[in-house]
Amino acid sequence: MKQRIGFMGLGIMGVPMAANVIKAGYPLTVYNRTAGKDAELKKLGAAVSPTPKALAEASDVIIAMVTGPEALDNLLWGPEGAAQSLSEKKTFINMSSVSPMFTRELAGKLAETGVVFIDAPVSGSKKPAEDATLLILAGGPEKEIEALTPLLKTMGKGVIYCGEAGQGSMMKMMNNLLLGIMMEGLSEAVNFGKCGGLTMDSMLEVILTGPLASPIFKMKADMLQSNEFPVNFPLKHMTKDLKFVVDTAYDLGAPVPAGHALLQVFRLGVGQKWGDLDVAAVFKAVQYMNESK
Repeated sequence: MKQRIGFMGLGIMGVPMAANVIKAGYPLTVYNRTAGKDAELKKLGAAVSPTPKALAEASDVIIAMVTGPEALDNLLWGPEGAAQSLSEKKTFINMSSVSPMFTRELAGKLAETGVVFIDAPVSGSKKPAEDATLLILAGGPEKEIEALTPLLKTMGKGVIYCGEAGQGSMMKMMNNLLLGIMMEGLSEAVNFGKCGGLTMDSMLEVILTGPLASPIFKMKADMLQSNEFPVNFPLKHMTKDLKFVVDTAYDLGAPVPAGHALLQVFRLGVGQKWGDLDVAAVFKAVQYMNESK
């Protein structure tokens, strides 16, 4: 009999991820702080829990996919929090993007409950979540991660073991630093060419058919052409992650000069109310800095 799964956090990523879990035949209970986001999952047969505590009581494996540390703390230790129902018989998997330091602190607090803790953020956005092609970046006890790989693979195409708890989050920050550099670099280069009289079509043809071509550039090309940025991964979430990168780099003594510059550009985008747009909307932030706006 398959494990009973509890899934907390039904946002852009959470809904399709939870849907893939129940489609794979796992009994599923869901919880979300904002009402109304569970309709699709209820149609698929998911039970809806009134509280995180009740969800954890009804589940063998509890998964969280929320926006960050505050939301996660509230789910675990807020009123009717899930931590009250955790024990050595259960597993808690955090798939939210948080800093490595927060993850290590979380592991210490959860150790008091006896629960098995796995740190498993993902590489990928809305479409890979829908297609179950995310890459799972797992940290924690290796044997337990291996045992849970069939469950994790309902949501992703692969599971990469990164080390102890905290290393999954470290891998996520490394990956998002590179993503931020690539998205801002594409935006900066294209804006530079546009200011010099090049057409968007010709620039994208050179980028997408030459040695610099990459899947992420192809994925975002239509957004740059139309200047419309329907969200897959929100710009505000990348900004949050870049702050984690800069803070973590300070603690490690690791130089991230591009990371510091990126954080300011992305914060500009959030300040201009573009945070709910796709991460590719950093292009709007770069354009905003043009001398002749």
